[in-house]
Amino acid sequence: MDIRRTFLWVVFAMSVILLWDNWMRYNGKPSMFFPTSTQQQAKPAAGAGSDAKSDAPQAAQAAAAGTPANATTPGAEAPVKTERITIATDLLKATVDTLGGNLVRLELLQHKEGNESDKNVLLFDESRQYFAQTGLIGGPFPNHKTPFSALPGARSLDGGNQVQLVLEAQQNGVKLVKTFTFTRGSYVIDVKQQVVNNSGAPITPTAYLQLTRDNSKLPGESKFYSTFTGPAVYTDAEKFHKISFDDIEKGKAPKATSSNDGWVSMVQHYFVSAFLPQDKAPREIYTDKVAPNLYAVGTKVPMGTVAPGATASVDAQLYAGPQESARLEKFAPGFDLVKDYGWLTVIAKPIFWLMTQIHKVIGNWGWTIIALTVLIKLVFFPLTAASYRSMAKMKTVTPKMQAIRERHKGDPQKMNQAMMELYKTEKINPLGGCLPILIQMPVFIALYWVLLASIEMRNAPWIGWIHDLASPDPFYILPVVMAASMFLQTKLNPTPPDPMQAKMMMWMPIIFSVMFFFFPAGLVLYWVVNNILSIGQQWFINKKLKA
Repeated sequence: MDIRRTFLWVVFAMSVILLWDNWMRYNGKPSMFFPTSTQQQAKPAAGAGSDAKSDAPQAAQAAAAGTPANATTPGAEAPVKTERITIATDLLKATVDTLGGNLVRLELLQHKEGNESDKNVLLFDESRQYFAQTGLIGGPFPNHKTPFSALPGARSLDGGNQVQLVLEAQQNGVKLVKTFTFTRGSYVIDVKQQVVNNSGAPITPTAYLQLTRDNSKLPGESKFYSTFTGPAVYTDAEKFHKISFDDIEKGKAPKATSSNDGWVSMVQHYFVSAFLPQDKAPREIYTDKVAPNLYAVGTKVPMGTVAPGATASVDAQLYAGPQESARLEKFAPGFDLVKDYGWLTVIAKPIFWLMTQIHKVIGNWGWTIIALTVLIKLVFFPLTAASYRSMAKMKTVTPKMQAIRERHKGDPQKMNQAMMELYKTEKINPLGGCLPILIQMPVFIALYWVLLASIEMRNAPWIGWIHDLASPDPFYILPVVMAASMFLQTKLNPTPPDPMQAKMMMWMPIIFSVMFFFFPAGLVLYWVVNNILSIGQQWFINKKLKA
């Protein structure tokens, strides 16, 4: 029995199945292999979105229904005219709507939509109803639908290191002051909610911080590989886990979690937003469906009892920006896990660290990928050499194997026995070509996820026609070279004795090259370099054994 050929067939079949599974997941259908992000079967918690809606004053509800925002309504202290205020820093341009004091638009000034585009990436965006909302629940208190008034102040850095936006709203004697602090060189926004109790009676408000978003796909997302978009949460006790929009829709999301630590986030390919309340403050983490095709993830922070005339506050931080590893690690424990390396994170993180060290020297991510591929090839040289020697020996005995198949084609038991004797006589290990490949596969898979998940590759040029390593090759040159290298590899390998297998081996380069037509250029570059190095190594070993 030709075990190596069987192994190749298994690898090919699994590749096709995984490709189909990714296609199914991309189109919103259940995966054949991977469980949903959460395992607990429970109804979604009633999030702040629903609580705040019931607690909203009539003025806010009227505004939401389309009534003029400056209309006087019962319970309001005074008519308030709402406006949109834009705050600019060196990294972002944020728009805050005074109706609710919500962050409704966030433009990332250092990241373009595409290499050829002049438009900046929008993280918070009204077209996807992607907002950052804050407010109070537990009574008729100001919330994310209440009209606020903005205090005068600077709206850009103007040479300084920080700029603040202060908003105020009052209802039934309870005053809420929201303060947003933007800092130069940072994607972290400090968010402070201060309550002033002028009602004459004790109150027990709870502050909430939530992110809302619809489940629409990102523009330009590939149909040949899938990346996660949706909520993700972290606590020291339960660690990091993702929650799919489908789980929230079907009531399969986890129940609200109580903790003294942790953060909530909304993740998409390359970018993330997250709320982190002050450390050691008791909180409840929740997910919720707040409207058709609109979902929320948030955290509620009790503020305790606030006596008449007293004040209380909740401090938090909002990260809204790219998934750059250095920034993620500084923001909060476990926050770097939003950069999705799949189930091989323990291998992928050291690989990315090595890439960053190489890039510091080379300065180009394309050449960094090539240098990393060479280093990995050198590390695994003894294993691959053993594999190629085994394959070369198999090639020399292929005529004898074919003769055995012809001689015993009616008796599989005798054929297998004769094959084993041939392997013993020629000192060939039938698994010698497979085991080294199996050992290396986790590293190659981890590297695949590193190249797919790293925003550093986004809009990063290499040479000539490759202007974006995170996008497909615009002229399909690398996929064609990839197909040619795979075809040459099949020629260096022993020809399968089975004609059907031989034809399939000839078709495999074409099939895989079609897949690589739609993969990011950085991934294809890695495979091309790896194949070329493998061809050189295999040719050298074949020549040496032949001599």
